[in-house]
Amino acid sequence: MSRMRVSARTDERQPLYLQIQEHFKQLIQLGAMEENDKFPTEKQLMEQFGVSRMTVSNALTQLAKDGWIYRIPGRGSFVSPEARSEAIESLENKQLDSLDVIEPDERASSRKMIGFVLPLLEDFFAIRLLKGIHSVLANTDYYVSIVLTHNNKEREKEAIQELIKNGAAGLIIFPNDAETYNEEILVLKLRKFPFVLIDRYLPGFDTHCVCSDNWMSAQLAVNHLWELGHRDIAICSDISIHTMTVDERIRGYMEALKQKGSMINPALIVTDFQLTDTIPIEKHPLYHYLKYRTATAFITLNLKLGMNIADMVEKLGMKVPRDLSILTYDNPSSAIDEKPTFTHIDQHELEIGAKSAELLLRLLNNQESVTEPNKVIVKSALVCGESTEELSVKK
Repeated sequence: MSRMRVSARTDERQPLYLQIQEHFKQLIQLGAMEENDKFPTEKQLMEQFGVSRMTVSNALTQLAKDGWIYRIPGRGSFVSPEARSEAIESLENKQLDSLDVIEPDERASSRKMIGFVLPLLEDFFAIRLLKGIHSVLANTDYYVSIVLTHNNKEREKEAIQELIKNGAAGLIIFPNDAETYNEEILVLKLRKFPFVLIDRYLPGFDTHCVCSDNWMSAQLAVNHLWELGHRDIAICSDISIHTMTVDERIRGYMEALKQKGSMINPALIVTDFQLTDTIPIEKHPLYHYLKYRTATAFITLNLKLGMNIADMVEKLGMKVPRDLSILTYDNPSSAIDEKPTFTHIDQHELEIGAKSAELLLRLLNNQESVTEPNKVIVKSALVCGESTEELSVKK
């Protein structure tokens, strides 16, 4: 296996874990690493690139998620036989832009279609949702067909119309990030078409939905950090608009602080910003918070933002969790990691997916009223990882 090191001309604006990913993608594309070749250990990668274990873990997790490598507990990481450069990218683009039938051979059978509409299929969160849905439908008269919307409102509308046109008996919809529902979802309700929403709902517009307990999970996060001695706890989201999910988590965060008699500092509620992978560190919306240690702990409302903050902390010459604790939403594990890198809120996506499929089946079998919405709440859990620790006196 090649011992090549990362190129000196790597874009310094790119997060470190992305630089490591690109380095190994290039090695695989050029044939310097072949299928089933073993990767260096995490310790070796830390020494090779001069980065922390968290950065290495983030890079490997992303490579595994994208199909470039596979990981065997106790043995390490290996180049995936399916890791082919342009072929993989071409296939992914084709899947993202078209209707993707999970079981295409079922078209010719007597089984009926259930459509699954979601923004992206790029992380373990979405994959676990899909697995949960499939686990319920596997032995039924239904199969799953998915359409990705790329978080585009118009594409979401087209996806719903496309699935119904192709004979979908019912829909499971993970709505795009938006303050209001797509009008096509309103049409579904007016037509009494069987559908279930995942993760999102709007007050005053009752629909069947399955979501996590956002309000309580935020309190779990605050309580954990409080018990570790943190008092300056920031909560942040890089979604540029307010969804009900984000609002509930922020209200849960504020309620937890109120219960502890703590003053709420509005400056530590950082939302309404968007990030790109190439933004210069000094222009990052959270740069001053980190540089001047405005907070000793951060709650991030998605995993990617948590990884981004961890990378910035390292670039600023600090360490997680020694200098800053990070608690993120969403399970970063691929289910093969022994201990998660990030302390996180596990929303139990498998259960959310399964319950959404069960609820839709009841609607399709007339066991549930289409006109009397059922809101199912799945309890979240706190999972301790390596990104939080007790606040030291020095901090």
